[in-house]
Amino acid sequence: MTTTITSQLPNRRELLKTSLAGALAAGGLSLDKARAQEESSNEKIDEARQVALEVLKPSKRDLEHGLALHKESLVFDAYGFAPRAAIDGDAMKQLVLDGASTIEIQDAREEMGMTRQLTDALERAEFMQAWRASGVTCIFQNAGEEGQSPMRLLKRLARFTYLTDMMPEFVSKAATPDEVADVKKHDRQCLYFTGNGVPLTQQWVSVEDELRYIRIFFQLGIRMMHMTYQRRNMIGDGCAEPANAGLSDFGRAVVREMNRVGVIADVAHSGWRTSQETAEVSEKPVVASHSTCDALHHHIRAKPAGVIKAIADSGGYIGICCIPSFLGGRADIGVMMDHIDYVYQRFGADHVAIGSDVAYTSRQSSAESRKVPRRGPTRKQWRSLWPDGSLGVKGAAPLSLAWTNWPLFTVGLVQRGYSDENIQKIIGGNVMRVAREVLPEELRDRQR
Repeated sequence: MTTTITSQLPNRRELLKTSLAGALAAGGLSLDKARAQEESSNEKIDEARQVALEVLKPSKRDLEHGLALHKESLVFDAYGFAPRAAIDGDAMKQLVLDGASTIEIQDAREEMGMTRQLTDALERAEFMQAWRASGVTCIFQNAGEEGQSPMRLLKRLARFTYLTDMMPEFVSKAATPDEVADVKKHDRQCLYFTGNGVPLTQQWVSVEDELRYIRIFFQLGIRMMHMTYQRRNMIGDGCAEPANAGLSDFGRAVVREMNRVGVIADVAHSGWRTSQETAEVSEKPVVASHSTCDALHHHIRAKPAGVIKAIADSGGYIGICCIPSFLGGRADIGVMMDHIDYVYQRFGADHVAIGSDVAYTSRQSSAESRKVPRRGPTRKQWRSLWPDGSLGVKGAAPLSLAWTNWPLFTVGLVQRGYSDENIQKIIGGNVMRVAREVLPEELRDRQR
């Protein structure tokens, strides 16, 4: 059965439509070698696709229709990550031997993963191959960090701005939904930036002083921000806080300013009360960009029906993620479809999306990481203060949720019997609609 299903997939060249030759040649490989790389297989992508097919077991008709629909549709990952490059193991080893601090090493590791495809031809080729395999038009890219400090939030924003500045022929930065649509017309890819945290001066001179960096980061390209991340901040409670205290008075001022400036309020990591109150206070759509449904699996990162209703009533959506611990059950692509179906059936096709929250990682990553000497124990990071038992579930078929399996996410929706129109809302249309509605009216429908 598995062999039959796999054989129904179109030829790799047709499905991925890779365009690696020119970029590889520019990166230092000859044209002949570039073409050979374009034709080469990627066993990591193949294995993940095989696992997903074994879970879904689509008919030939559903498979072909889903793949064709995915190819023609604008696909917008509601929250995710561009494919990650491997670190330079030798360079990282030298940093450790030189006595670099934990922060220096973390920064170097992050920078390499986010930008090394610009300097290494093989990493560049795999970056492009993985993205083409996904069929994703745009990623709502995590271009911030967990926290509120403007200086801290600038780092990832700088790296992905740099990536799009240096690789515009393949991936560009989009500032408006119109630019995302234009990218699809030209068969390219783009990033739409989320900043993770709300940038605050944290001087607490006045409410207005604390809010002024929201507009600055909007001008830098940030279009969505987390209200909270796991723990409590001055805006409200995160999902890991047992008190569930909700949105603060200051948090309400933050929502008003985000509405005014044109930034989407994201409650994916917020507590249930903070999530609901944000949706109720906001005059613009609110989203939980990468979450799951508590009715199907109880988890701090899931949302109960009342919260999802408040988000839907605001005009927003819940993006179903690909994290096994949050999905529960077998935690495979089929369970992910169950979470989508729950929102679809109870709240409608306009209020569900897919926010993968996962990334494709280079095949060279393990080998390069093994070059780096082990360091002693370190303190648990603030962002990692999860309650016991919140993480660790691997699922029966975690590879079925791989980011490069996006075409098979669409196939799974076809199997559920949804109309093409509704599937296109789920895989991109709802994110585009909310992005348009939150953007200030004077900035809508503007091209570069």
